[in-house]
Amino acid sequence: MHRRPLLALIAAPLALLIAPLAGCTNTPKDLDRSTTRLTAERRFEVSVKPLTEPVAINQMHAWEIKVQTPAGAPVQHAQIDVAGGMPEHGHGFPARPRVTREVSPGVYALEGMKFSMTGWWDLRLVIRVGAATDTAVFNVIVDDAGIRR
Repeated sequence: MHRRPLLALIAAPLALLIAPLAGCTNTPKDLDRSTTRLTAERRFEVSVKPLTEPVAINQMHAWEIKVQTPAGAPVQHAQIDVAGGMPEHGHGFPARPRVTREVSPGVYALEGMKFSMTGWWDLRLVIRVGAATDTAVFNVIVDDAGIRR
């Protein structure tokens, strides 16, 4: 009877456990990582940025969302829903980020952001102002040093 070394017996199961924790390595090379963009239907221009950098893995942090018209006027009293996650892994954020308040005209506080691993994350915003609804999606690459620009 042939005995497999102990390392061979545990290597495959261990690899299955570690792979999801290692982040993503197949991020598209031409991924748009801009932090300002027009919404899908071009109703609003939206900018996002973390309030502290570097953004650390497994720590809560806050972001700022700026919403304005394409002409540059601040968009006040917007309702913003937040979603997102890791497109390559098929899971959402490990916390429940949400917009908590409008801190100045057209500038909103996004709290409860958390990245649980390195890799490609997307941040999806649904913005409602009156009868107008539009969406913006931001791609964020997180590595051990924080957000990669």
